[in-house]
Amino acid sequence: QVQLVESGGGLVQPGGSLRLSCAASGFTFSLYAMRWYRQGPGKERELVAAIDSFGGITNYADSVKGRFVISRDNAKNTVYLQMDNLKPVDTAVYYCSALRQLNEYWGQGTQVTVSS
Repeated sequence: QVQLVESGGGLVQPGGSLRLSCAASGFTFSLYAMRWYRQGPGKERELVAAIDSFGGITNYADSVKGRFVISRDNAKNTVYLQMDNLKPVDTAVYYCSALRQLNEYWGQGTQVTVSS
């Protein structure tokens, strides 16, 4: 069955870095665009970053441009989110999704907390 499993979250101080991973299985990963979303406390889910199936086109929310980098390794069926210069406002549950046409699959999320 389809699985997306996020990992790499945790507690980090402001200015620190984390690298999230999302391991995919159960579908043809290389055919799917991948996205990272986040949902902070009391906030709506927001799209943070996206990458096309080939890894050649990326897009970012304005709030993370210049600090976050999305990448993928189709040989490992994994998408990554490198997060640098983290701020308390980045505190959220981060979810990855796989999107192709009308199909979108979701992971269970990983908590990122930025606090001193």
